[in-house]
Amino acid sequence: MKRFFYLILIIIPTLGAAQNSNQVQLANEYYMNGELDKALDIYEKLAGNPQYIQQIHNNYLNILITKGEYKQAEKHLKKATRYYPSNVFYQIDLGLLYQEMGQIEKANETFNQTIENSKENKYLIGTAAQYFISKQLTPYALQAYQQARKSNKDKTSYALELANTYRLLDQQSEMIEEYLVFASIRPNNLRYVKNILQNILQKEEAIQNFQEILIDKVQKNPNEKIYPELLIWVNLQQNNFYGAYIQARAVDKKFKTHGNRVMNIGHIALDNKAYDDAIQIYTYVTKTYPNTGNYITARRQIIKAREEKVKNDFPVEKTAIRELTYEYKQLILDIGVNAQTIEAFRSKALLHAFYLDELDSAINILNEIILAPRINPSLKAKSKLDLGDIYLLTGDPWEATLLYSQVEKSNKDSPIGYEAKLKNAQLNYFQGNFELAKSHLDILKLATTREIANDALALSLLIQDNTALDSSDFVMKKFANIELMLFQNKKDSALLAFEQMLKDYPSHSLTDEIYWKMARINLELGNFENSLLELQAILSGYPTDILGDDAMFLSAQIYEEHLYDYTKAMEIYRDFLITYPGSVYVAEARKRFRKLRGDNIN
Repeated sequence: MKRFFYLILIIIPTLGAAQNSNQVQLANEYYMNGELDKALDIYEKLAGNPQYIQQIHNNYLNILITKGEYKQAEKHLKKATRYYPSNVFYQIDLGLLYQEMGQIEKANETFNQTIENSKENKYLIGTAAQYFISKQLTPYALQAYQQARKSNKDKTSYALELANTYRLLDQQSEMIEEYLVFASIRPNNLRYVKNILQNILQKEEAIQNFQEILIDKVQKNPNEKIYPELLIWVNLQQNNFYGAYIQARAVDKKFKTHGNRVMNIGHIALDNKAYDDAIQIYTYVTKTYPNTGNYITARRQIIKAREEKVKNDFPVEKTAIRELTYEYKQLILDIGVNAQTIEAFRSKALLHAFYLDELDSAINILNEIILAPRINPSLKAKSKLDLGDIYLLTGDPWEATLLYSQVEKSNKDSPIGYEAKLKNAQLNYFQGNFELAKSHLDILKLATTREIANDALALSLLIQDNTALDSSDFVMKKFANIELMLFQNKKDSALLAFEQMLKDYPSHSLTDEIYWKMARINLELGNFENSLLELQAILSGYPTDILGDDAMFLSAQIYEEHLYDYTKAMEIYRDFLITYPGSVYVAEARKRFRKLRGDNIN
């Protein structure tokens, strides 16, 4: 009997709790179905028991406010805060209720009291601030963090939270100040701040304001590294490489880093085709740090920057190419052939081969590099691939494929091995062995190097799209043979051959590709008007095909970089942004348009 009695004592409360839990679920279902009166009837019965306050709070409060039962809502919230004094949601909800009732002073007093009670607890103050923000009470969130910082007596505490709150309030100067405080706390924070600011600082006015703040910080805190670092970064965001160089130069002098920071800016300028800036930067390093490890690299990079500038100024002047070979020769004579200059030796060989038609000189240099003792294996492999390319120039594909295969076999599952496989695929393509070429390309589509994978995919699609309806592959073979002419630098012959193809096969699926190739050839020959005509043929006949955006973007580039018609270039860039909003060139087109419009004048 005693055991039975004890079981009854245990079972009855359990059954009661289960029944009330079912009541909560039933009330919630009524609420979701819009049957508010039925839901309210159950919630009011449950509200008397503190253990159900948290489960019914949101729905119960919403019904009371909807029905204008403000006194009952106030009673519920005061009970909730009494039983759960650390729950800031209930406290803020009480303030919100007073706002709803028009008792603004009482609401403000409640919010302020919530902040005061929570300011020394990081979790509670963060929870309160986020709840304020979710209820469009962001100024109170700001006040919460400010009070917490003051209580904490640490001027760096809550820096990120304050920065994000100022951002919501669109108070940019204060936001930037707090992001800078956050960046100064620990080195890893700087990268995070850069990523945030990259998305925020879009307008010229905001960028200028940021620069002014940084300049002031640099002057007031000369030994702090993050401010000049950010000043360099913001200049780079605007492609103001000279401005970044000036700041980097000061950093190198201040912290005695022997030109390391300036060299980084030079590399970025060169990668972004700012050749004149790169040459100026590297020249400064050679003059200022002649006895450091950066000297040889800077000399090599000066010639490389000049080479890229010459090669991208159409038509390419052979005299300028000849001067570059002399500069490489002088560099090697001054410093000798070593690990730091042998790459320059290779560059010299490629100039002889592809621009001066001096194939024997190129072959001799590359063989010398390949046979050099203790040579870097990667450079040896690259030189073998170069030698294979030159054998293609001389019309000896068997020697070319032998070298490509050697590199591929010795460098499996590596970028240089993938490049060798791509070259073998291209060689098979030139020879009209399309199935064999595609077997290589299908493997390369999954290559770890994005550039190689993209090249493989593009060539694979070209073969697939233009052989599917032509079982003999006759037209495609003619096209591939002309591409070999192009590789062999026979531009005039290739141009005539493409023109003949347009006459012989006027409606072939290769037509837009032929126009594109002709546009590129005319550009490289300096026939800019002819190039524009070929591009216009693509835009008129094939605007939605794969080369449509390429054609329009290149047209704008020609007007900007070669014909110096900036008005026309700006017009095309603007049309491009409207016509091809999903193009990979959109970011570059927008940047160029803004620059031509004068948005980013430094």
